[in-house]
Amino acid sequence: MPKIKTHKGIAKRVKVTGNGKLKSKKGFHGHKLTSKSGKRKRHLRQKKLLNKTYQKKYKKLLPYK
Repeated sequence: MPKIKTHKGIAKRVKVTGNGKLKSKKGFHGHKLTSKSGKRKRHLRQKKLLNKTYQKKYKKLLPYK
């Protein structure tokens, strides 16, 4: 049986937690930061857990994680 290839685009953007859930960086933190409040920018620095539909889809693309 051949090995399954890992989707490298997803592997670079998503990390697996200890419980097997997936977390990723939040969006909207790349540019136009002067118009956003400090509180909003602080919260955008934190990682977020992906919702269940994306977790199910992305786990198929990350077979060995």
